[in-house]
Amino acid sequence: MRLTRRLAAIAAYVPPGAVVADIGTDHALLPIYLVEKGICPKAVATELNAGPYRSARTAVHLQGLDGKIDVRQGDGLRPLLPVEAQVIVLAGLGGNTIRQILAAAPEVLAAVRRLILQPMVDAGDLRLWLVEEGWRLVDETLVEEDGHLYVIVVAEPGLEKVTDPFTLEIGPRLVEKKHPLLPAYLNKLMAEYQRVLKALARSRSPRAKDKSLELSAKLARLKEVLMKCQ
Repeated sequence: MRLTRRLAAIAAYVPPGAVVADIGTDHALLPIYLVEKGICPKAVATELNAGPYRSARTAVHLQGLDGKIDVRQGDGLRPLLPVEAQVIVLAGLGGNTIRQILAAAPEVLAAVRRLILQPMVDAGDLRLWLVEEGWRLVDETLVEEDGHLYVIVVAEPGLEKVTDPFTLEIGPRLVEKKHPLLPAYLNKLMAEYQRVLKALARSRSPRAKDKSLELSAKLARLKEVLMKCQ
């Protein structure tokens, strides 16, 4: 089985021998790959809704992996038992949704040794939450696929040395390694800020004005970082 560039990048962060739980598994493509390649001895794949759950079960059955991949239906980490998975993957969801899923299951997180997260939006909020909750950002990468830019955040229990909210919004490991796609990522962030600023300009409330000043300051700092990357 061949994975997309995004899923392949996620798979590369799974430590050999670990039991992985893929939350919102999308046809169980990642667990199937990890088990077939011998990276994981077994895996758990979850889906919230009945249709995707049945699709994932069918995909696992067709590959003859029913004994190694347990497909479950449920919300967030609730289908998991404590101490069951050492690695949790949450990909393709918003950063704040990922944060809520993780925060709702502390008993499951207590035994997790690695989180592999691919937030579609609000990556900065997610990084900040991870750091505040005692997770260290061990690595980050960017993947370009079909005209979209995806960020992947890998976290493990520990103390993160970077706590500045602005740096966490960009991605401290991306900055440190001078990731080749960082300029494109910064441009994407700036475009998002500019869209919000345009919307705020239509409001006359004091709160909107304060938010505009905050975003304008962030935009200026992003431009400085971008200049250093080029």
